[in-house]
Amino acid sequence: MANLQLSEGAKNKMSIDLQNGLGTDSESRWWALYTRHQHEKTVAEVLTNKGFDVFLPLYDSMRRWKDRKKLLSLPLFPCYVFVRGGLSQKLQVVSTPGVHMILYRGDQVAFIPEAEIQAIRAVVDGHYRVEPHPFLKCGDRVRVTRGTLEGVEGILTRKKNLVRLVLSVEMLAQSVAVEVNASDVEPVIPPRFLAEPASIRTTQVGRQFVRTGRSSLGLVNG
Repeated sequence: MANLQLSEGAKNKMSIDLQNGLGTDSESRWWALYTRHQHEKTVAEVLTNKGFDVFLPLYDSMRRWKDRKKLLSLPLFPCYVFVRGGLSQKLQVVSTPGVHMILYRGDQVAFIPEAEIQAIRAVVDGHYRVEPHPFLKCGDRVRVTRGTLEGVEGILTRKKNLVRLVLSVEMLAQSVAVEVNASDVEPVIPPRFLAEPASIRTTQVGRQFVRTGRSSLGLVNG
């Protein structure tokens, strides 16, 4: 069997690629672009035409003026566009009109977890009522147990009489909220509770979850 050896130039390129997050699995990972205001759709369209795998989640918003009203399709994450793979062609991306920059964490490209992208995609594709929401990181974490969002996890909140599931993209520090039925979610029990001998259960009373045993699930007022 022949021995394959890399030239010094190839080794150096591989080292640079790894330092910039261009490993062997980078082509299947999501990352984000920061765009100029109201240029998200243009950027997404141009990059799609260039052959990039682009995700721009949108939501419908009714805007009213004195003499008319209009249903607009707006970005869920203003000034952000998601791209999967293609980091070896970054020059084509950053040279696209309307693109400000690629998001980095330190000196490496900031990758977006697949689970976060798929959760947002499920909400958008499922035609739910969804809208941007102030970034929310703390609260009672729940999992949807039925419907097209089954398996999606987020933080439970309440706005007036509506129960909402808040999904966040940590890297962007932004969230979106989707209306759900309170009976369609269950608490996500932290691993430390699973190891405890005491029984843990939650009971739903109307639209409120009450404490039973060592665990509780409440509604965060939004």
